[in-house]
Amino acid sequence: MSDILGRVLEEQDPFRKLLGKIPGFKGYVDRVNRRSADKLLRETIASRFETLVQRISALQRDLLTQGGLTWVDDLEGAAVKLRTFIDRVRTASYGYAGFFDAVKVNSEELALIYQYDLALFETGEAVERAIDNVEAAIGTEGLGTAIRALVNESQKCIEAFDKRVQVILHNQAEQSE
Repeated sequence: MSDILGRVLEEQDPFRKLLGKIPGFKGYVDRVNRRSADKLLRETIASRFETLVQRISALQRDLLTQGGLTWVDDLEGAAVKLRTFIDRVRTASYGYAGFFDAVKVNSEELALIYQYDLALFETGEAVERAIDNVEAAIGTEGLGTAIRALVNESQKCIEAFDKRVQVILHNQAEQSE
């Protein structure tokens, strides 16, 4: 995660670096940098999952040509879950759900949020393996089991994102008390 923030910081122009030296302005610049890094992270995650959805669509076409019409709808369940996940990732406000202005996120909480971001990448790897298993199971008796596993992995993506949001909302509730 620090690599993404590092990329954003490297791309700063000299004027922004100068403004970062003004007392009180550095916190603003840091929030902007975090939002930029968060935007880059979300776009990377969404793009990766769009590639996975395209693979599912290709598998659906393969099943149709091979007479596996009964499985196409089941595969669509996984695709719908992944599209929902992509939409949530893309449409959530940048800068950790827009709470940086209202909520002060300490370093421990930020580290926890970064752990959830890493989990989002890891769920992508699990979905990719599940798609590989479906692909390998086409034409075998294990196809139904492989598709159910893919649907379950797709649901885990949504759950991982929901947990990330819960951390932020919990932090906001504690701050308002």
